[in-house]
Amino acid sequence: MAVRQSACRLLSAVAAGTGPSGVAVEETLETMARIIPGIFKHSRCRNNVYPQSDVRRYPVPDESVFWTQTYSDYQPPFHESPVLKGKEWADLDVGKCFPVTGVKVKLQGNGVTRCCLTDNSSFKPKWNELDGKVNRVSFVGTYEIRDSCPLNPFGRTGIRGRGILGRWGPNHAADPVVTRWKLDEAGQPIMHPDSGKRILQMCAIERQDCGEWAIPGGMVDPGEKVSATLRREFLEETMDNDAGEMAGEVEQFFAAGTEIYKGYVDDPRNTDCAWMETVAVNFHDETGSVVGRFPLHAGDDAAKVRWMDVGEEVKLYASHSNIVKRVVDMLEAHW
Repeated sequence: MAVRQSACRLLSAVAAGTGPSGVAVEETLETMARIIPGIFKHSRCRNNVYPQSDVRRYPVPDESVFWTQTYSDYQPPFHESPVLKGKEWADLDVGKCFPVTGVKVKLQGNGVTRCCLTDNSSFKPKWNELDGKVNRVSFVGTYEIRDSCPLNPFGRTGIRGRGILGRWGPNHAADPVVTRWKLDEAGQPIMHPDSGKRILQMCAIERQDCGEWAIPGGMVDPGEKVSATLRREFLEETMDNDAGEMAGEVEQFFAAGTEIYKGYVDDPRNTDCAWMETVAVNFHDETGSVVGRFPLHAGDDAAKVRWMDVGEEVKLYASHSNIVKRVVDMLEAHW
């Protein structure tokens, strides 16, 4: 609540003209709206069928996204993918009962249908803190626990449970945004005819699960440093985990990058109880002499991999376009 109030005060100041002006006002409002709970309304995880299932989300209109907004008819189905069973990277069930429609239903004495999960007394997660090697801290801030479950700080999604996400609460990922300038045959940057700015290219993968193009990122393993995840995911998804003779150059290239985003991701896998968060880091090859020579070939979860021209018309998975736009702004490239 305090974060939202501070954001609202800043928004009011900007709107009143006491903050930045012109284009800066629009950029400030747009940036803040992406990351502030109670202001940004996620859309990729509402009003659709949940990924890799036939479970349809309970409708959530724009005026009912935030938990502070009354929605007395809200009855989201419960869904957890069978793929989570017995996986070491997945949490156990949290023992609880809450009013939903779905599986394992029993009728309470008051006539209310509730969904009950198995009570795993051995599973006692430490919410909002480092739980052994599992990071349950959200970049957004302290999240609420309701009915023994974490509550998505960005609001309703139309579905309960974890879906296909392994962790209750925040699921941490890392996204390496690897870029270079698009060059002509003479090795000079190509300018876009409309904007007059250099055209940026990013290394993109086509996801096997949905067919959408995306940043080649992945989940941070328990106890793993984000820097290690960034390098590992890039190698797994764009070089089939084999840098060969270029291993030394790859290691040096990923030794330094610029963090461009840390926070919530509007991901289609999000639920009321589990959601994606990421740390996105830009690794830019200014001359094209290093990363531009990487032999790209899809591996792991990628169907295809290629250098993609970056622009407003490019549609990427989840909120990856917002992340890439930050790189574009930082490098003053064409959009």
